[in-house]
Amino acid sequence: MTVLDALESGPASLAQLVQITGLARPTAHRLAVALERHRMVSRDSQGRFVLGPRLGELSIATGEDRLLAIANPVLTQLRDLTGESAQLYRRQGDVRVCVAAAERTSGLRDTVPVGSELPMNAGSAAQVLVAWEDSERVRRALRGAHFTAATLSQVRRRRWAQSVGEREQGVASVSAPIAGAGGRVIAAVSVSGPLERLTRSPGRLHAPAVMAAADKISEALRNHEAQSSVVSR
Repeated sequence: MTVLDALESGPASLAQLVQITGLARPTAHRLAVALERHRMVSRDSQGRFVLGPRLGELSIATGEDRLLAIANPVLTQLRDLTGESAQLYRRQGDVRVCVAAAERTSGLRDTVPVGSELPMNAGSAAQVLVAWEDSERVRRALRGAHFTAATLSQVRRRRWAQSVGEREQGVASVSAPIAGAGGRVIAAVSVSGPLERLTRSPGRLHAPAVMAAADKISEALRNHEAQSSVVSR
């Protein structure tokens, strides 16, 4: 932990690690190399020790647990309010993954099991997860997509997206962004169901409820982050 704490402020050579930590040079080297094997520490282009990718992965996992704990009851409320199945999606590479869901309990419904991987080129949740990406990622995502740059511009302006038969014929959906620390979009909350119930303008029916659910989750995440910062100080 002493080595990791030393690297929090930036890259450090072995000599700098020794100076910052007060550890003997052989001990500092042994610990840093052991941490490197476990990807807790890595090296930059100059060979200096830096914090490794495993820490980021653990941070994401912690954030995901917190996100799910906050989102699950909100998804249930959203399902009960709209009468449609509600889902939470996160982007993982070239797919979006359903990480939580509250299914409509009866009647015709759109079922998306937790863990399902869906494409990033179709569907309202895909639109939301792409819309706030950097320009290069947006450009790549639009190749072969069922939506356009104009669609994404509209999504950013009104902060919700809708799709009708994009991912699957006869299915419509509405999604809104969930913002994490710094306002970055980290997930999308959605409702989906048969076109005959949601109509060809599903946003007109459910956009307010979906946006309210997304805002509720985002606000809870911000509050948790603020409380954590106070505790850490």
